[in-house]
Amino acid sequence: MPELPEVEALAAYLRERAVGQRVERVDVSAISALKTFDPPLSALHGRTLTGAARHGKFLDLQAGELHLVVHLARAGWLHYRDELPDTLLKPGKGPIALRVRLGDGSGFDLTEAGTQKKLAAYLVTDVAQVPGVARLGPDALSLDLAGLADVLKGRNSQIKGVLRDQQVLAGVGNAYSDEILHTAKLSPFARADKLTPAQLEALHAAMQQVLTEAVTKSVGQRAATLKAEKRAGLRVHGRAGQKCPVCGDLIREVSFADSSLQYCPTCQTGGKPLADRRLSKLLR
Repeated sequence: MPELPEVEALAAYLRERAVGQRVERVDVSAISALKTFDPPLSALHGRTLTGAARHGKFLDLQAGELHLVVHLARAGWLHYRDELPDTLLKPGKGPIALRVRLGDGSGFDLTEAGTQKKLAAYLVTDVAQVPGVARLGPDALSLDLAGLADVLKGRNSQIKGVLRDQQVLAGVGNAYSDEILHTAKLSPFARADKLTPAQLEALHAAMQQVLTEAVTKSVGQRAATLKAEKRAGLRVHGRAGQKCPVCGDLIREVSFADSSLQYCPTCQTGGKPLADRRLSKLLR
């Protein structure tokens, strides 16, 4: 799933490549992806793109008072082409959900792989009209140490899940939460409301370091190379069975119904493995 660094990089790429261009037309292939009907997508036709921004993991393409807001979900992506094909989209056929064609012949497709279609697009006059944006917690990169302590206060949940909860903290998903916790040397099952001051400080420093480095690495990349660059930069996420780059221990995995996490026992759990079942607790 695209997370804060990748969506920030996509917004930067659109600011460089698309902003200032006139929208020729917008076509929808996956009707289920479009979550709004007023204003209609045709309201974008002929308008000039004036900005691109990020709200958590939502991408916001602006055309005056209109906002085309997109959540790419787990398997969605943006493919920018200098020349879009002239062929019309066939509803319900192929991975393309929505196409934006610009006046110079370029444009982009929003695509989604797999059978679970969760990519969502909204055309609104205020980003707060998008339910997911309205519910977002503070942006992960906006918090100082005191701010992080405040959002974690009273959170009687495992820190891995809290970091991924967009209503608590916006922008962090499964991959970067693994990376942040590895850098902070924290167990993914540590209680968020029981972190010591030293652990909280380490978590804040790790979050700023991991996300800032990822944004720096991602911004300036073309949309086509972002996913590969993300995978190449991950130290533990998606690397179960490989050696930890810090200590050399084997990276372990805990699987859940629809996701998994990766961690290093030596760096994060005192050398003890985590039980691989849905309601796992640290083996004592």
